[in-house]
Amino acid sequence: MSNDKQFVKEITPQGEDFSRWYIDVIKKADLMSYSPVRGCIVFKPDGFEIWENIQRELDSKFKETGHRNAYFPLFIPESFFQKEKEHVEGFNPELPWVTEAGGEKLEERLAIRPTSETMIGHMYSEWINSYRDLPLLINQWANVVRWEKRTLPFLRTTEFLWQEGHTAHEDEQDARRETMQMLEVYRQFAEDFLAIPVIVGQKTPSEKFAGAVDTFSIEAMMKDGKAVQAGTSHYLGTNFAVAFDIKFLDRENQHQFAHTTSWGVSTRLIGALIMVHGDDRGLVLPPKVAPTQVIMIPIGPPKTREQVIGRVDELYAELKKAGVRVKVDDSADQSPGWKFNEYEMRGVPIRVELGPRDMENGQVVLVSRVTGEKKTVLQANFVEEIQNLLAEIHQQMYDKAKQFRDEHYIAVDSIDEFKTFLESKRGFALAGWCGSNACEEQVKQETGATSRNIPFKPSETKSTCLVCGDAAKHTVVFGRSY
Repeated sequence: MSNDKQFVKEITPQGEDFSRWYIDVIKKADLMSYSPVRGCIVFKPDGFEIWENIQRELDSKFKETGHRNAYFPLFIPESFFQKEKEHVEGFNPELPWVTEAGGEKLEERLAIRPTSETMIGHMYSEWINSYRDLPLLINQWANVVRWEKRTLPFLRTTEFLWQEGHTAHEDEQDARRETMQMLEVYRQFAEDFLAIPVIVGQKTPSEKFAGAVDTFSIEAMMKDGKAVQAGTSHYLGTNFAVAFDIKFLDRENQHQFAHTTSWGVSTRLIGALIMVHGDDRGLVLPPKVAPTQVIMIPIGPPKTREQVIGRVDELYAELKKAGVRVKVDDSADQSPGWKFNEYEMRGVPIRVELGPRDMENGQVVLVSRVTGEKKTVLQANFVEEIQNLLAEIHQQMYDKAKQFRDEHYIAVDSIDEFKTFLESKRGFALAGWCGSNACEEQVKQETGATSRNIPFKPSETKSTCLVCGDAAKHTVVFGRSY
């Protein structure tokens, strides 16, 4: 057996070691490489194309809602962080600092951007003078650095890529409308583009963004039952406006502080995609985000090869014209069987097989990565059949992920019941919470789980706190997380 064939097969089963499975898959699918810098990765083309597709879709949604892109510096003066106390306390443990440049010690330390509220707040104070300048709706695509103690490719790295939206508004009502609008953009994107079902809700005070008045999130469940925070939207009130003097003359010619928001998603979405949809054969990529949606593989003996490849090229051109991301593997150095396994492992949604008999019958064989089912269709209907199957695969992936989440998402009345659930199964628990930090912390200490959010639409409302038994102020989703 060649090394190449072993390469295709060497994936640890999920049930044996989920973390090892994850690392095996992202390396064998050629999504990334480890860099020589601790906690940093190199995005290889297939991995980066996933991010480009995410970026392209979200960018269009941001622009549809009136936002424009800008770019702000990577380096942030230390004094900026001192202006908003809660913000600096929240990020200080993760901040890397630049203290020297050009062989000379800097007069003021510069932080390498962990997030941009401070820098953007400073610039907004210069740009905003009147209510006519509002709302100011800006998004930035950038890299950020947070000195993580424990890292995991895509999900938690020292440097990662993201987008961060920052907006300023005349009043609280408009800023809160923006906060919820962008949260809904994220929900729709996760479910309609990535086929990931999410729980939408508000973070508890201990879990909100440092410096925010309120933080809202979408939470996704991985196949090991852990949560990934797939997107957040923050109402910042006037906290950063006061700190950075973002004032404007209102319609009565009075000075007011702007109300601001921020919201973002990152390359951790790639890790979430892998962990939500992948299986023991490797990646399973949703059609809308897959770098290659269709792989075409000509098969048959050498004497018919030229004719088959000619027809494959014609069908390939039809798909390209229709906007499908398609590739042809007509290489002669690997068997069709090897190619089938290889592209399954890489998560390509549809495989197309065309051989001499298919040529004679005017047919082509389509194989779904999700179900493994083969479907023979007429070449005359080829493009339409592909497009229909891509849509079908997306829905099947969403339904499968939602079914898994529903089967691992229970309601509990006590912390002991929650612990029993975690010992026997894995997933999220819906429980009542009295609102005290002590009870929330006890859940974390005894179970390793944190509050994920207070869901807007819980399946049921709990009346008592799972820890102290007092009346519940909120019904909360608890779960272990990445």
